[in-house]
Amino acid sequence: MLQARLRDVYWIGGGSGAGKSTIARRLAAEHGLHLYATDDVMRDHGRRSTPEDAPSLHRFIAMDADERWVDRTPEVMLETFHWFRGEGFRLIVEDLLRLPAGTRVIAEGFRLLPHLVAPLLATSRRAVWLLPTPRFRAAAFDGRPSGWVLPSGMRDPARARRNLAERDRLFTDRLRAETARLDLPRVEIDAGLGEDELAGRVARGFGLGR
Repeated sequence: MLQARLRDVYWIGGGSGAGKSTIARRLAAEHGLHLYATDDVMRDHGRRSTPEDAPSLHRFIAMDADERWVDRTPEVMLETFHWFRGEGFRLIVEDLLRLPAGTRVIAEGFRLLPHLVAPLLATSRRAVWLLPTPRFRAAAFDGRPSGWVLPSGMRDPARARRNLAERDRLFTDRLRAETARLDLPRVEIDAGLGEDELAGRVARGFGLGR
């Protein structure tokens, strides 16, 4: 049974710019957990996917940068983005199952969709979704040296950034509704919530001693 085999996994999902990676790295270091960052395996998962099991991914690969980020509306971008559709999630599960039995893992990333993670939970205390406000997300990305990293050569980079920001806002709203429907733990992230407080809240929710 997958719930039993994945009982040592702590899951951190959420919207972009919410601090998932930062909190996961911190908790992994503080509590001796193996860190599994789903962003780090996207390229590998793309290679392991086929057009049959990941059709949206392969359509995305065939697009140029303008088709991906400029020409489509944020709503279409949301509905067709492969990772938001759960493509490749089975590969995340496969990776986790390959770890030695008894390995305590913290898995993080926006690909951890609530409706896909929920059936794997023996208890809801092993998962949390971080939901950033638009203001917090904008500040988080503006604070990075490169902001949102998009390919060069697009005809309208400003529009691409607006489309991406709106798509991510819509995605976060979807996560908010889905976690509420499934009664899963979530934390609203705004500018007043510091890293120490957030790390402590997530650790306590997971039942990890600090």
